[in-house]
Amino acid sequence: MTASSTPIVLNGSVFFASDFHFGAPDAESSRRREANVVAWLDTIQPAADHLFLLGDIFDFWFEYKDVVPKGFCRFFAKLAELRQAGVEIYYFTGNHDMWVKTYFADEFGMHIFRQEQLFEINGRRCLIGHGDGLDPADHGYQFIKKLFAMKLNIALYGALPPRWAFGIARFCSHRSRKSHEKATLDQWKAKAQRYTQVTFDHIRRCHAETQAEIFIYGHTHYPQEVAVQDGLIYYNTGDWLRHNSYLAWTPEGIVLHGGMAPIQ
Repeated sequence: MTASSTPIVLNGSVFFASDFHFGAPDAESSRRREANVVAWLDTIQPAADHLFLLGDIFDFWFEYKDVVPKGFCRFFAKLAELRQAGVEIYYFTGNHDMWVKTYFADEFGMHIFRQEQLFEINGRRCLIGHGDGLDPADHGYQFIKKLFAMKLNIALYGALPPRWAFGIARFCSHRSRKSHEKATLDQWKAKAQRYTQVTFDHIRRCHAETQAEIFIYGHTHYPQEVAVQDGLIYYNTGDWLRHNSYLAWTPEGIVLHGGMAPIQ
């Protein structure tokens, strides 16, 4: 279930964020969002020992041997500055940026994770990941995720010229976003309730296996702090499309910034 049953031990001030979706829905709004994220990173830099990026940082990412998507230079410059200052960065791939390969590890010295991972942070056992694919009964999503992760399919997609590959990805992302916008309030509420129950069930299963007491995910775009049961807490870092939300774990405690979405 996790990348390792042995927790990675960290201490100090730790910050978590996810779902920047750089590149969406257009270049202008993406640049504004990038500026907001960089400004936030400026504010936390003096205190930060560790930074977790919990997936969907880009609305689409694909690496060729010698080509990566253009743009995001201010964000990359800030990441390089943070690393130069000694901040460790942990990147969990999401469903939009699952094709991250070695670029961020090679260029910035990031730690890359492709599935949820057990940590011990400031003496507390945590399970951390992007948060997608938690429902074992969702066979359609599980199949698609495995299909996209197959090395053969990645190689075949990589055989396309970058202009074609990136164009196809942008078209699919735009179409998916439009279909979501057409969903009714009742459909969204039913989906949110379903996902919440799936997440809680997953947390209880993982707690029994790992003894983790804190679970930190992104993916839903809704910042949340929920006591699943006594001694078992779920945090969702939300997003930077609407909430500009993040989780801060400092000597003063764990605080979710940017609002909280109640479960109805």
